Amino acid sequence: MAFILIMPRQGNTVESCIIVDWKVNEGDQVTNETIVCEVETDKATFEIPAGDDGTVLKILHNAGDDVPVLAPIAVIGSPGENWQTLIEKNSIDNTSRKGAKTQREEECTSTTQNLRVSVPPCDINSNKGISPRAKNLAEKEALSIDTLAGSGPEGRIIERDVKATLENRPALTAAAKTAVAGNIPREGTGLNGRITLQDIAETPNSQLTASDDYTETPIKGVRKVISDRMLKSLAETAQFTLNASANVSKLQDIRVKMKSSESKITVNDLILFAVSRTLPNFLYMNAHKTGDIIKTFNKIHLGSAVDTPKGLMVPVIRNINLLSLAEISTESKRLAAACQNSSIKPDELSGSTFTVTNLGSLGITNFTPVLNIPEISILGVCGIEMKPVTSELNNNCCNFDPYIGFSLTINHQVVDGAPAARFLKALCDAVANIDQLIVEG
Repeated sequence: MAFILIMPRQGNTVESCIIVDWKVNEGDQVTNETIVCEVETDKATFEIPAGDDGTVLKILHNAGDDVPVLAPIAVIGSPGENWQTLIEKNSIDNTSRKGAKTQREEECTSTTQNLRVSVPPCDINSNKGISPRAKNLAEKEALSIDTLAGSGPEGRIIERDVKATLENRPALTAAAKTAVAGNIPREGTGLNGRITLQDIAETPNSQLTASDDYTETPIKGVRKVISDRMLKSLAETAQFTLNASANVSKLQDIRVKMKSSESKITVNDLILFAVSRTLPNFLYMNAHKTGDIIKTFNKIHLGSAVDTPKGLMVPVIRNINLLSLAEISTESKRLAAACQNSSIKPDELSGSTFTVTNLGSLGITNFTPVLNIPEISILGVCGIEMKPVTSELNNNCCNFDPYIGFSLTINHQVVDGAPAARFLKALCDAVANIDQLIVEG
């Protein structure tokens, strides 16, 4: 009997995955171990096996589609089986699925078993306002979603809304669809009134000219998810950044001594250690804002941003305040390596309560980190610079000491400037006296 292969849940916080590439075609024979497609989240890339022997009867989504977890992606069975009947037989009336998102997730989850399911797509992302089919058609026809009105449940844009709009718009040539920018004219100069590339180039407010030499790269996959999240972070929070610096003379001395040992402690390891020992005294910085609720956590789960070829990833060092410096160093390196080679587990990329992002090694002396929502704080680590310092013990003579910069972004809806400044000052003091902090453990 045919069965439906679903999009598996990749961790508790992942709600959808993007299909990067199909490894099989309709009609191909597969076994239980055959990799049928590769998918990615904003965190990592995964391969999905067929789950059983059979023939690929139908592929339900195209490469590039963003598919909700637990939703069907392909049908596998025996040649000649009527897979449409299978879906129709197990279809759920759309009206019965209106309600809370959590209720729809429970309906989907209750029918899931070992990547096999006999239900139609359970749309747990209806808050996006547009169905995947409608979105794909709009993008294919270079139609702005902002101009569409939805006739689906709760005002959702569905495929027929896109088709209706396209019927009232002149057709575009393939070149015009690819290069469209700015306003689209009501009439074109092409055959039967089609809008051509030249029409687009001559449209007021358009930035395109036919002679421009450029490369277009679609924003999709991990890059698109990161883009959307960064915009959402800035749009939904009152972000405020404070800057300070700490003397790292002692830290550099310790770093030199430990560099030659087997521990290979880095500057970043020492900063993470200092943060882990400072945060417990300022738990109001170790919090999430979800709607009108502030969740303050007693445990410190520290996110440490890692730059990878696929984009920014933030693995989590759990209960970091209970780990020694050596343990923090080991775990940080393990997680960073897993991000780089795409072996990181989804659950290792979720659940952080505070995040540290370090651009100091790239020579950055000041920047504004963007909150990793729903967290309310993120610490940016900058480069080390020599600064003039006067000392009363040395007749007020000026010396130059190494200082590391910190940029702390907070959600001003939750934390005021003064409490945040007190945390940052305590962190600077901890870094300046890192030797004492290490002795205390």
